[in-house]
Amino acid sequence: MTDQPWLVVGLGNPGPTYAGNRHNVGHMVLDVLAGRAGATFSAHKARAAVAEARLGVLPGGAPGPRVLLAKPSTYMNTSGGPVAGLAQYFGIDPDHVIVVHDEVDIPFGDVKLKSGGGEGGHNGLRDITKALGTRDYVRVRAGVGRPPGRMDTADHVLKNFSGAEAKELPFLLDDAADAVEMVLTEGLLAAQGKFHTKA
Repeated sequence: MTDQPWLVVGLGNPGPTYAGNRHNVGHMVLDVLAGRAGATFSAHKARAAVAEARLGVLPGGAPGPRVLLAKPSTYMNTSGGPVAGLAQYFGIDPDHVIVVHDEVDIPFGDVKLKSGGGEGGHNGLRDITKALGTRDYVRVRAGVGRPPGRMDTADHVLKNFSGAEAKELPFLLDDAADAVEMVLTEGLLAAQGKFHTKA
């Protein structure tokens, strides 16, 4: 068992223009996690806002592992540089990296998890895979649903949540934050077992 910290990355685009977009759900989940831990983000030279925390509770009641929460301050499609830079700076292997991101192939409100595999056309993930040199990192995938009608996927993810979705959004953010904590304290398989069978 290694005592290296975990790197939990929430994907999104920088600045207030994008803050409420579906594409920024990763940033939103990181804000929930930081709030739970009472942690504050500050700028890091690896081009990210970073907060240090302990997350979750281990079996037996001990505090969960040390975690670096990171929101890259680059645009989504160039997320790889900050992620690889932070992993190198803090000595974190790819198997201790968790990336939280929006996923159009999952219905709005659902959370799924996987390690490795393809990027499903998600340019942020593609850039991270390229920068880390491996696909073997954990992804917590927050479902934002398919675009309606003939809307382009890129337009869909760069729009804010609808009024109905906005009411349900806190539940999605909490579920994704819970999924991150469960990976940290009980492992990926346990988290998949819980979230993939959710009614």
